[in-house]
Amino acid sequence: MKIGIISDTHGDMRSIEKAIPYLEKCDLIIHAGDYIDDAEYIHYATDVEVKCVKGNSDLYRFDGDYELTFSVKNKKFFVCHGHYHDVKMGINSLYKLAKREDMDVVVFGHTHIPTYKTIDDIIFINPGSLAYPRGKSDKSFGVLTIDNNIFYEEIKI
Repeated sequence: MKIGIISDTHGDMRSIEKAIPYLEKCDLIIHAGDYIDDAEYIHYATDVEVKCVKGNSDLYRFDGDYELTFSVKNKKFFVCHGHYHDVKMGINSLYKLAKREDMDVVVFGHTHIPTYKTIDDIIFINPGSLAYPRGKSDKSFGVLTIDNNIFYEEIKI
């Protein structure tokens, strides 16, 4: 199963369009917030289910959740934007939550810096930003493949 992971698109339609050819080959797409409206566009452009959460730039939206949990291929996912978990200060809050809730994969955004790390068998993924990369990173998103093994590819555009 291929899962597209995207965040912090901030309405940058040019960059989203560059990501569409990759995302339309996925079985599922996760959008970790900042602009949740972009998640709706991505769904219609790819015809792929998009699970999304609101970010700090989505405060104007009444609908949508700030956190989401679900399972895929017997892996428990936790998705948030990260601003309520102080991710700019590190992932300690997310780590504690993932340990407590027995999560396998944590997806977040907010920092605009791509991250992929495993701590105590918990995978933490921040796909970076398609709109405003930070920390000398490029515009990016990712594709997580889950089969007998787990493989993550950061895609720069």
